[in-house]
Amino acid sequence: MKNDANIVPFASQSKHSSAPSGKLPAVLVCVRDKAANLLRSYIQELFANADDTLFEMADRATSNTEQNSLFEAMRDLRLKRKNIERSFLQQLFESFADLNQYHIGQPPTLDTPSFESLSLVQNDELEESVAIDSMVAKVKRRDELALQQLTARFNHVLSRKMTEDSNPLNPSLLSASFIKSCNSINFSINIRLIILKLFEKHVISQLDSLYQDINTLLIDAGILPSLKITQPGHKKQDASVSRAHSPVSSQDAAIDANELHIAFSELQAMLSQLRGNVFPDRQIPADAVPISSNDLMRLLSHMQQHLPPQSAQDQDLRKQLDHLLTRASSSSKEARVVGQVDDDVINLVAMLFEFILDDRNLPDSLKALIARLQIPLLKAAVLDKTFFNRGSHPARRLLNEIASAALGWNDQDSERRDSLYQKIENTVQRTLTEFTDDPNIFNELLSDFIAFTGNERRRSELLEQRTRDAEEGRARAEIARLQVEQELNARLLGKTLPQVVVQLLQDAWSKVLLLSYLKSGESSSEWRDNLATMDDLIWSIEPHDDAEARLKLLQVVPSLLRQLRTGFSDAAIDPFVANDFFSRLETLHVQAFQRYKRKTTRALAAHENASENTAQSNAAAPADITLNELPKELHAAAQQAQQKPAVMVEVQQEISLQQTESPDSSASAIILGDDDPALLQVDSLHNGSWIEFAQDDQRKLRCKLAAIIKPAGRYIFVNRSGVKVLEKNRMSLALEFKNNAATLLDNDLLFDRALESVIGNLRRLKNN
Repeated sequence: MKNDANIVPFASQSKHSSAPSGKLPAVLVCVRDKAANLLRSYIQELFANADDTLFEMADRATSNTEQNSLFEAMRDLRLKRKNIERSFLQQLFESFADLNQYHIGQPPTLDTPSFESLSLVQNDELEESVAIDSMVAKVKRRDELALQQLTARFNHVLSRKMTEDSNPLNPSLLSASFIKSCNSINFSINIRLIILKLFEKHVISQLDSLYQDINTLLIDAGILPSLKITQPGHKKQDASVSRAHSPVSSQDAAIDANELHIAFSELQAMLSQLRGNVFPDRQIPADAVPISSNDLMRLLSHMQQHLPPQSAQDQDLRKQLDHLLTRASSSSKEARVVGQVDDDVINLVAMLFEFILDDRNLPDSLKALIARLQIPLLKAAVLDKTFFNRGSHPARRLLNEIASAALGWNDQDSERRDSLYQKIENTVQRTLTEFTDDPNIFNELLSDFIAFTGNERRRSELLEQRTRDAEEGRARAEIARLQVEQELNARLLGKTLPQVVVQLLQDAWSKVLLLSYLKSGESSSEWRDNLATMDDLIWSIEPHDDAEARLKLLQVVPSLLRQLRTGFSDAAIDPFVANDFFSRLETLHVQAFQRYKRKTTRALAAHENASENTAQSNAAAPADITLNELPKELHAAAQQAQQKPAVMVEVQQEISLQQTESPDSSASAIILGDDDPALLQVDSLHNGSWIEFAQDDQRKLRCKLAAIIKPAGRYIFVNRSGVKVLEKNRMSLALEFKNNAATLLDNDLLFDRALESVIGNLRRLKNN
């Protein structure tokens, strides 16, 4: 048909260049191209890091199969990375091309459902879906406002309105496009999840920066420059971060994660009502001339270069700045002051560092170093007002990385010899000496610091894994020990047996049982056979009166001895100990045969009627069993059986095998209830939680929870190098929390916690 040109959208054209249906507005073409360039760089960064990640995992692989699958994944990614990148960007372009298209005359097709075609979601698909939902949810919580603004600006120039979910830059659509692009490679679910994690780290986590750049591009093009979106009825989450400085009371409004991206203008609005009240109201002459931001930068650079080499915590930034302004005013013969906008920036940065330097999560010995970053971060905020609402700003990220690395630092660590302290000191010093007005230095310092901490983290993770493996092995050994004790006591407790047998079972055969339990498990035939051997041994040295028992004993002894020798050999029992036991066991078995023979002889003699035949009967029935009746294994011991009577013992106390004493294995005298807050806090801990223990009034130990051994109720802690430093059981750890001897440290991003506290404090002060 030739009448397509006569079809026009019902919506009238906007004066802001809304494009007709089917044609993408020029401004969105620019948006598409900029987004494509940014996403291409993110994807390339993903692939650049994929090789290293997969190689490191292959190096730590526990089997050849796992290692080969990782190497195969590396090879496939190298071969097909260009195809994946091309497919991903092609889908992005198609999404943009579809924005202004109306689909008329295409009724939806409804398939008739068939019960044969219905099936549950496969486990692999479910895992993948959960991973995608999780990373998309993080972006939406963090960047919801920016995405709303982006969608509104798109709709302003489109004739066909779209929803936030159909925005081509929506994280859900981008994730789906990436998954579809990767489907050309038949990865296992484990590899797919690794690649998804890399996609989250190198692409999804960068979307806040992308949204910021795209919104700025649209604002520069005059598309809704003063847009401000609020979401009515939005349910705010309670802030759970503990605040060391000026905590927000429970009745104050909770802070939404989105509000950490609050615009600088909104922060200014809150500050305006507090000037002269909370912040000092300076006496400004009527003829005072505000200095430009460039002049302020020069003054701050002067202060930065002349910062005292020691602690900067006691330095009053505003007093020093006022002093420099007074000198400048004297030189220029006119009063000079800081402009209102820059003054607000100074106040905000001062409040942020007030929180940071009071934060108990930072070790005191490192606060002095971090305090020296106040002027460089203030300069970064003066240069770029998005500093306060852009989480990806390199200066903010550098501060967060330093604080995160410092979390495991102990004040007792040697500053001069510790590589972390030296690296932080070097990074701070480079910031002070190299940063003037080019913020790119923060990108360089950030990359360098992340590379350093990445190497340290890989070494510590390796040691942590070894610690976990060792502790899990110790826990399995403890379970095995308790099981062996239970089996021994079930068979020996309350019985009177030869001392040599009791000692053998407790000292030697218990090791055979432990080994088989650890190697094969409780349900294995090896474990059951070793228990049966123990049962046969005990039965073989017990007294028996019937003829069937004598016949069974003759049959059991040879195989019993073989099984005992095999077990001792597998468990590496000392050969001298084993030989001595077998010699004494043979004597016990000979005595058992002879005891049975004597009983038979006495029974025959009692049935003889004639006294003259009694002697003949006794002569015909010797007191000792003949060697021919004994198994060959017992011939050597038959001659000594009468000379070595067995020492018998009654097992009255439960057998307790020797165990390795853990540093915190003693039972606590105080037992907390299951609903006690301290015990609930312990149960909520997870691997990676950082805790500070007060060892005495002067010393504190910071360590990370590396393993929770649930069967044994043990909590294993390591230092930042991955070395085990502490072990607690569940109850003793709860008592530490209850007595304030242990404190859970907050490892959330330092700058975000500081900004959250500042916003909360401003609101609280505003409402008072």
